[in-house]
Amino acid sequence: MVDIDPNGTGLPGIDQLSIIVGAVMTLGLILSVLALIISAIVWGFGANSSNPHLASRGKLGVLASCGAAILCGAAVTLVNFFWNVGQAV
Repeated sequence: MVDIDPNGTGLPGIDQLSIIVGAVMTLGLILSVLALIISAIVWGFGANSSNPHLASRGKLGVLASCGAAILCGAAVTLVNFFWNVGQAV
């Protein structure tokens, strides 16, 4: 039987890599908030100018930015969940 667990000290630079990944997650969340603000403005302009195409693009942008924020925020939880599912197989 093979029993292998993740090794956090096996390679040099693992600590720096985890810091970089955390910074990228923070950047993703910040960009999601920026996209949400821009999309809400576009949605508002489209709704106020009776432009349904612009309004629908703004709505799609709002949904996409919320989805991106959910994925950035839940990335660690999702990976841990699927890691545990994979260990149960």
